[in-house]
Amino acid sequence: MNPLRNRRATVAVAAAVVLSFTSAGFAHGAAGALQHDDNGKITIGIKFDQPGIGLKTPDGTYTGFDVDVAKYVAKQLGHDPSEIVWKEAKSADRETLLQRGDVDFIAASYSITPKRAEKVDFAGPYLLAHQDVLIRADDDSIKKPSDLNNKKLCSVTGSTSAQNVKDKIAPDAQLQEYGGYSECLTGLENGVIDAVTTDDSILAGYAAQPEFKGKFKLGGFKMSNENYGIGVQKGSDLKAEINTALEKMVADGSWQAAVTKNFGPAGYQNEPAPKIGVVVQ
Repeated sequence: MNPLRNRRATVAVAAAVVLSFTSAGFAHGAAGALQHDDNGKITIGIKFDQPGIGLKTPDGTYTGFDVDVAKYVAKQLGHDPSEIVWKEAKSADRETLLQRGDVDFIAASYSITPKRAEKVDFAGPYLLAHQDVLIRADDDSIKKPSDLNNKKLCSVTGSTSAQNVKDKIAPDAQLQEYGGYSECLTGLENGVIDAVTTDDSILAGYAAQPEFKGKFKLGGFKMSNENYGIGVQKGSDLKAEINTALEKMVADGSWQAAVTKNFGPAGYQNEPAPKIGVVVQ
């Protein structure tokens, strides 16, 4: 039985009534979720530009750990990959996408925070990541966070990661802001940059790409805790169903297989699968 389709079938009846009073082509369900007439498809928000996490490839396919998690969850909800509509979920847009009902759920390196939890609900967490640094594989000068003093530290424009390091750990770090992590990694490869900082899972995803194989290593510094959750609309009954799916993914070995597949080439030392509902501060 497909619980998500059953819910939509029920809402479809209500939608027919609503459409007689409005020109809008959608209706709101009991939980306030926007229900599209999408022939049984499920719409999932992911990142399109994070290798190893969520990436839209030139041939139009989607790869990454979040993609594998989302596919597994969708399967448990009764949807084959062919029934998934992928939608880009940029960091600044995630809450809005859920509140408008543009997506059924979001798996997009989406850290659970109290501020975000005021606007949306989270299933999970399904991954415990940490802020870390990526350095050249042959660089032995950065062995601890304080070694970042006087080093050129790169992060993307608008990110708080590098500033956090400068404010709390290495006040003499020389911050460099680039437009994207790919630019940071090019600078790191060429010696213009000494280290790149963001979540270790994101760094591992980039470092695992074929063109960077063997060139970089993670510092393993664990400078923060980032609990990745799957975002759903506030009050959605999907939260419980997704949690059940995540527990099954861990139990049958699919979770660890996805970690190894997407992050393994970078030497990523992942934390054990987190307990559902336990957010590590």
